[in-house]
Amino acid sequence: MTLPKFAMFTTLPQLAKTKHFNYNILNMNTLMAFKTFRRLGLSLLMIGLLISCSITRKYTKDSTAKWGKDILNFEQQDKSEKDPENAILFAGSSSIRLWSTLKEDVAPYPVIQRGFGGSKFSDLAVFADRIIYPHQFRALVLFEANDITGSTADKTPAEVAKLLVDIVRTVRRKYADQPVFVLEITPTPSRWSVWPQIKQANKLLKKACSKLHNTYFIETSADYLNRSGEPRSELFIKDKLHQNHEGYLIWGDLVRKKLDEVLHQIP
Repeated sequence: MTLPKFAMFTTLPQLAKTKHFNYNILNMNTLMAFKTFRRLGLSLLMIGLLISCSITRKYTKDSTAKWGKDILNFEQQDKSEKDPENAILFAGSSSIRLWSTLKEDVAPYPVIQRGFGGSKFSDLAVFADRIIYPHQFRALVLFEANDITGSTADKTPAEVAKLLVDIVRTVRRKYADQPVFVLEITPTPSRWSVWPQIKQANKLLKKACSKLHNTYFIETSADYLNRSGEPRSELFIKDKLHQNHEGYLIWGDLVRKKLDEVLHQIP
């Protein structure tokens, strides 16, 4: 079936301006079709918003009880401190919070550091607006790693990826074009037993990043595995979960190289 030439236009003003426009064609059925498409578009938008809200809503109570005070502390910090210009905002779990040499490791990029405890993607999804919106930044770097730990409360890799999408959507409501970088979940000795699940989550996170606007996945796992394909224990502190100084140097180098690659392409 061949569509009439006016079928490519989606609004009445566009249609009316064309030489193909014929008021005899634009009968009641055509008007009803336009109204139907408009209602359908609004319905799909509302469905998308409801799905996004439902993903986060089930975590709100627990996240607020656990991290509410930390987020309030961030908000007080935001009021008392002035952010550096053109900063890179780092947000996420304790690996971000404990990165004591962050400023030096990603120099010359100025940084804003907002890591909280053993947070998860679900926690960041709940608090993304309160953590991120107070800041003006050149780029955003995210890292979470506690959604899959080997416990009965673990999320599936697919759930982790959906939460990342939700976080980025929250970011895009205020920051349409700033680059967002997602650090790969690190292979660690303490969670090696669930590495297959974490590896799958990383795969889905990478796929999600490839479909999101100006969002980039920073691959890191190869640098933390030895020749036998196991975690390099010399890069971690005693808990075998958090990185030591040598580990952070590797992280910083990988992040800085990715920032260089992407930001230097932006005028």
